[in-house]
Amino acid sequence: MWTLSLSQWLVILLMTSDSQDGYFNLEDVKSIVVDSRFATSVDRDGHSLIPPTLEEFARIFCEDLRPILNLKGASPLGAWWGTRTILQAMALEGHLPYGHITDSPGWVDRRVMNQFHLHLNDNLFINFDLYTRKQVHELYSGFRLNSANPALAGLASPVNESYTHAQFDWLQQKCASRGVTIVPEIDTPAHSLAIAKWKPGIALINNPSMLNISHPDTIPTLKTIWRTFLPWFKTKVIHLGADEYNITMVSEYNKLVDEMYDFISGSEKQARVWGTFPPSRGGKYTKDITIQHWAPYEDNAYFDFIMKGYKVLNSDFMFYISSKWHGYFGQTLNKTLIFSGDPSGGPFAPHIFDTKNGTNNAPRDSPGVTGYIAAQWSDYGPSASTYLEAYYAWRNELPALADKVWGGNLLEAEYDSVFEKLIPIIPGQNLDRRVKSNTSLILDYHFSNVPPARPNLVRDTSGNGYDAVNHGCKIHGSEVYISSDCYLETPLSSKGRNYTLSFWVYPESAKPGELFSGLDSSLHLGYGTNPNVTLLSGNNDYSLNYSLPTKVWTHVQLSGRGGSTLLTVFEKKVNRTMEFLVEVKPNGVSGSNGVMSIWRPIAIEAPLRRIGKGFIGRMRDISLRGSK
Repeated sequence: MWTLSLSQWLVILLMTSDSQDGYFNLEDVKSIVVDSRFATSVDRDGHSLIPPTLEEFARIFCEDLRPILNLKGASPLGAWWGTRTILQAMALEGHLPYGHITDSPGWVDRRVMNQFHLHLNDNLFINFDLYTRKQVHELYSGFRLNSANPALAGLASPVNESYTHAQFDWLQQKCASRGVTIVPEIDTPAHSLAIAKWKPGIALINNPSMLNISHPDTIPTLKTIWRTFLPWFKTKVIHLGADEYNITMVSEYNKLVDEMYDFISGSEKQARVWGTFPPSRGGKYTKDITIQHWAPYEDNAYFDFIMKGYKVLNSDFMFYISSKWHGYFGQTLNKTLIFSGDPSGGPFAPHIFDTKNGTNNAPRDSPGVTGYIAAQWSDYGPSASTYLEAYYAWRNELPALADKVWGGNLLEAEYDSVFEKLIPIIPGQNLDRRVKSNTSLILDYHFSNVPPARPNLVRDTSGNGYDAVNHGCKIHGSEVYISSDCYLETPLSSKGRNYTLSFWVYPESAKPGELFSGLDSSLHLGYGTNPNVTLLSGNNDYSLNYSLPTKVWTHVQLSGRGGSTLLTVFEKKVNRTMEFLVEVKPNGVSGSNGVMSIWRPIAIEAPLRRIGKGFIGRMRDISLRGSK
């Protein structure tokens, strides 16, 4: 929130201002001036080991501002946060009041504003009443870092879902350029099925997802893992995990936490662990480690830790998200709780651990509370959800939570009045997959107006100019003949939610082939040995119980409606609409035949980059409609 002495401006940040008469207009910007005395200064107090200089932040700001502010910060990072405030205000109003503005956060740790906590290993939940040991070993698990160190050969799994050193470094650099530090977590001794598959001898016999701390090779193995990857991590703080371990082995747990903390601190890094075993449950480990509270049944963050001298990072599960389905956690953030989560009245803030009983909460200014980090978990494996569904789980409410974690007091009605105005102009991204269009008709290909001077050009008659390039396909009349070695290429890549992709298709054979493909997805006539219509997203396939007929024209519409994706076919004057669904298997929940199955909608973006390639047949009258 912007709090001005003469007028109130609403942005999703906290700001105080001593404004004067008159305004500074965005159109007047000619240059951004960096004080040469501080151009190469960097922020040394944050968590990042690769903090950009003030000049580097200024260049990013210049790119974001596009089209003369005197901006000062306690550090280059502080100045960077000031640029975010300015961009929001400029986007909403187009000008700033003359005067002095002060903008500062209330807490240090703020996901995802300045930190991105990245969980790098885990496995699906194991219900030992339902699974044999062989089935447990086959259960999906992952270790996301892929090192060339021979000592760790085979640890990264699945390999195509793991980061190389270069990829992880690129990710950290990209985040750091916008003031965000990646905090990596390698979670042991529980949640370690991927490690146990790699080195089964160090796992507990009765639960292979947990490591046997007493085994002489366990801690040396963990040190080898951390020794390999610590140089990868451009951060001053890492996460040891240490979550949900066997309560009967708390003394071994204490030993592991202390020994691994000593090992990590030797590399001049700080460490965090989850609040699994507080002192009241036998936990006895160094107070130099930060506790990340998440579950009130595991600990009472205020009395168990803060009152005993520990620093606590709040991640209470009141804002947990479990993608697609959960018996307890939500699939989006609880907006009501964000704006009314204080039991004494008012909004949520990081010092609040209990939204009903205020005696369990620390004072707002408690030095024992470092901030708040919201968590989103993909509990049912990679095929249960898409990358952009993870974005939409946070999209509408995370900025509101960010305001409270910053220390703001924006009201819900005020937030609602500015949110949708800000989303389209957030710099450096287009996660909504918006497509510019003059009308709801975004593109329209009829193939009957190919210019003789440019025979490889397919005109877009929507008025938007999204002409396609023909790579070797034959066009006759109003039809395009597509073979396995030709395709059309459009200037678009993907269209986000609320769209209808309409086309007529004449498959010459039932051979599987690609109809459309784009940045986020692809639509197939069949996939692999499956002859049914299939959508792919994130290398996962989602099929209908339907195959397109061959040697006949069929009118097809692929539609995205909110969180659902539909396929409609028009056959003999009958409309048939089918929905793409994903099967979620909560492994801890029994059903009538063992593991319960739940079918949930899945939202997949329209694939637009390429038409054809692999499909054999004809197409005509291709159009895309949707929200702009």
